[in-house]
Amino acid sequence: MEKEIRFTLNGINRNLRVKTSDKLLDVLRERLGMISVKYGCGKGECGACTVLLDGKTVRSCLILAVEADGREIETLEGFQSSGKTRIQEIYAKHNAFQCGFCAPGFILSTEELLRLNPEPDELEIREALAGNLCRCTGYKNILDAVDEMVKTGKGGRKRRRS
Repeated sequence: MEKEIRFTLNGINRNLRVKTSDKLLDVLRERLGMISVKYGCGKGECGACTVLLDGKTVRSCLILAVEADGREIETLEGFQSSGKTRIQEIYAKHNAFQCGFCAPGFILSTEELLRLNPEPDELEIREALAGNLCRCTGYKNILDAVDEMVKTGKGGRKRRRS
């Protein structure tokens, strides 16, 4: 069975026919070319498929595409549409990622955290990032990067001015 859905993806209104069984992950990646949305575990445990849905992080492998009807979706492509963000710059400064597979989930989770709580403590940072797995670097550099963003107030979307 198919259904037409309407949603906003990275600020652009979209209309799309989807099967009622289609996962949001598959629609975003395979049909709409959002390559930052990755298939990892398929169980919502790794964070590789993280997107912002109405401003909140969700695992797109656990959501049916029809659930996005009338909603706003943002992927890393939309998040960085005006260039590299401060979050990305500080993560890079700390060499937080090697392969980058987990980066979109961590970046979007960091954005949500700092938007909701600009001064989280270490436990709140760990809790906010807990649903994202990294197999390359471990977590020290990631936590150090978020800690710097909190201490310097340099998190968020805004690009650093040169």
